[in-house]
Amino acid sequence: MSIENSGYTGFAVTYLKIASLLGLAVAAYAQRTAALVSPEVHADHTVTFRIKAPKASEVTLTGDWLGNTPPPKLTRDDQGVWSITLGPLEPSIYIYSFTVDGMAIADPVNPRMKLRASTSASLLEVPVEPSAFWEAHDVPHGAVEINWEKSKVIHGETRQIWIYTPPGYEKGSARYPVLYLLHGSNDTAAGWTMAGNANFVLDNLLAEKKLVPMIVVMPFGHATPFGVPVAPGESSNDAVFEDYLLKDVLPLVEAKYRVAPGRQNRAIAGLSMGGGQSLKIGLGHLDLFSAVASFSGAIPGDFETRFAGLLKDPTAANSKLQALWIGCGRQDSLFTRSRSLDELLTAHSVRHTFREIDGVHNYTVWRRFLAEYAPLLFR
Repeated sequence: MSIENSGYTGFAVTYLKIASLLGLAVAAYAQRTAALVSPEVHADHTVTFRIKAPKASEVTLTGDWLGNTPPPKLTRDDQGVWSITLGPLEPSIYIYSFTVDGMAIADPVNPRMKLRASTSASLLEVPVEPSAFWEAHDVPHGAVEINWEKSKVIHGETRQIWIYTPPGYEKGSARYPVLYLLHGSNDTAAGWTMAGNANFVLDNLLAEKKLVPMIVVMPFGHATPFGVPVAPGESSNDAVFEDYLLKDVLPLVEAKYRVAPGRQNRAIAGLSMGGGQSLKIGLGHLDLFSAVASFSGAIPGDFETRFAGLLKDPTAANSKLQALWIGCGRQDSLFTRSRSLDELLTAHSVRHTFREIDGVHNYTVWRRFLAEYAPLLFR
């Protein structure tokens, strides 16, 4: 039955015609939008990225697997869809974004977002069969809680602290050692969980009985506003963060969670900026921490003078350090700094591990380092 013969007249007929046309338009738009898939992971681990930007003149792709490779350019089709296929990529979780005529944006059709201290990006997962050490296996899982805490150190600011507790924590009365795990520059407290899959890495190691059950504390590492230069005479971000970690985060954790006491039950590790923070805080407070690690770390430029006492008395340092662990990818721009620290520690007979692997500055490398370092702790 047509609209005209349905008994509707005048305004009603017009309204139904418009609604019908709008419905067709919406359906057509939804069909076109649904057809745009990005990222599309292929069976051979190549990946196609797409973005619809009909008025753009240039689109490039930034991906954390590219290292120092210039951002590749996408190609535009006659529908205004820009695309590129890259790879094959090693199975992992990657961070990427588009740059459209100079403006960096996350992938508009990818729901997996990577929030950062400034701007946002998207997450790409390239899975593998059988599942990798960083993927969710059919094993008992720990919990990750977000703690909101008002900081006494940082002007009363309320900040996030993400905390992992191992499977079974909620049922018992046992006390656990603690690993303080720090993120890198322009990341957030969520980074190690949302991009690093640290919780699944630890779950899987526990299921394989390769790990001492532990609590993992992941605070927000930007104690001063990211991207805002520190005024002359004011404390650096690392200095304020150290104060924050020791005076706000550590007391909160030990008051709220069942924590095993003593320095022998505390370790610290971090990636990039967090690696530098880990070295400064951990080696600067061996009365509080017994293990320290830097993953692709921003090694302090003044390390030799800052820790002159440690270097002059390696016997004392070695007696206090259960594990001093340094790792970096060979294709990482920070590799030389990590290698130089290894040589300095070796020259002064400070016992440590230096781990170098092929890789750039990304979570593909840092997950591996976490999986190697964590099993050494609290033995």
